[in-house]
Amino acid sequence: MAATLLDIAKKLNISIATVSRALNDRPGVGSDLRQRVIETANELGFVPNMAARSLVTSRTQTIGFVIHPFDQPFSSDPFYFPILMAMEAELVNQDYHIMLTSVNNDSLTNLRMVEQSRVDGLILAGPNLNPQFVAATLNQGIPVVLIDNKPGYRKANVILTDDAGGAYEATTHLAGHGHTRIAHIGGPLEWVSNRHRYNGYRAAMRDNGLAENVRAIHKDSTTIATGEQAAAELLDSPEPPTAIFAANDSMALGAARAAAARGLSIPGDLALVGFDNISVAEHFSPPLTTVRIFKEQIGRMAAHRILELVNEPDIPPVESSVSTELVTRQSCGCN
Repeated sequence: MAATLLDIAKKLNISIATVSRALNDRPGVGSDLRQRVIETANELGFVPNMAARSLVTSRTQTIGFVIHPFDQPFSSDPFYFPILMAMEAELVNQDYHIMLTSVNNDSLTNLRMVEQSRVDGLILAGPNLNPQFVAATLNQGIPVVLIDNKPGYRKANVILTDDAGGAYEATTHLAGHGHTRIAHIGGPLEWVSNRHRYNGYRAAMRDNGLAENVRAIHKDSTTIATGEQAAAELLDSPEPPTAIFAANDSMALGAARAAAARGLSIPGDLALVGFDNISVAEHFSPPLTTVRIFKEQIGRMAAHRILELVNEPDIPPVESSVSTELVTRQSCGCN
C-alpha cells in the first residue's frame, strides 16, 4: 500500500496539515522543512505515478478536505481527525490523496485551488465554515460533499449525524433516572448539529411530560470554557437543574468544572451527559455518559460519496444520516 500523509507526519514528527501544505507548495512552511517533507515523501514512495495518471485522465487524483481553522493542532482534534484518517484510508486505496486546508470567516481565497483545478472534489467539514465560502464552492460545478453542514437554500450531498435522535435518547435517559429539572447547554443554533441536538432535547422533554421545564443556554462555541460559563449560569439560578445534557463532551467537562467549583458532586448533586464520546470521556472523573458518534463511518461514507461524484457528476444529491449510540457510564447515575 502507498505511503500516506500520516506516515510522513509520523516520521518527521509534524502535523498532517504541515505535510499537506509542504507537498502542495502552500504558505506557512519553511523551505528547509518543505524539502525534508518532499524527501521523506519520495523515500516512502508517497502516491507513486500520480503525475502520469493526471496527464492521462485530466484529473489531479486529489480531494480537498476543508475545515475551519483550529486553535489546537488538527491531529489532536477528537472529532475531525478520526474522520480524516478514515477518509484517507479509503481514498488511498483508489490512488487518491487528500489536500488538507482551512478557510477562515473573512476569506474566500481557498476557492483558488478549485478554480485552478488543483482538486477533483471537495469535502467540506464543520458547522462553522463561512456560509459564503460554502455557497461559492457549491456553485463551482465541482463535486462537493458536506460533513456536519447543511445549506438551507439548496439540496446538496450531506453527511450528518442523527443528532436529534442521540439527544432524545440522552435526555430520556436522564428522565429515566427521575430527573425533572434537566437543562441543556450548547453552541449556536445556526450550526445544524447544535440545532438538531437542541430539538432532540426539547422533544424528549415534551414526551416525558417535562415541556414546562425546558431550559437551555447557547454559547457562541462548544468548548470547555463556554460549557463552564453556561453551567455556572444554570447552577447559580434560583432553581438549578439536577441534570445537564451538554451538546458535546467538551462542554460537559466545563459543566463538571462549574459543579466542582460550587462543591457539587457528580452524579450525586448533578447528573451529566455529553455528546461525541471523545477518547477522554471514559477518563473523566466520574467517567462521562455520552452519545457515541461513529466518526470512522462518516469518513468512509464521505470518501465513497466524493469518488462517486467524481466518476458520475450528474447523480442527484443525497443527504445521509449516521446513527448514534448512548454510552452509559457513571456521570448520569448509572453504576
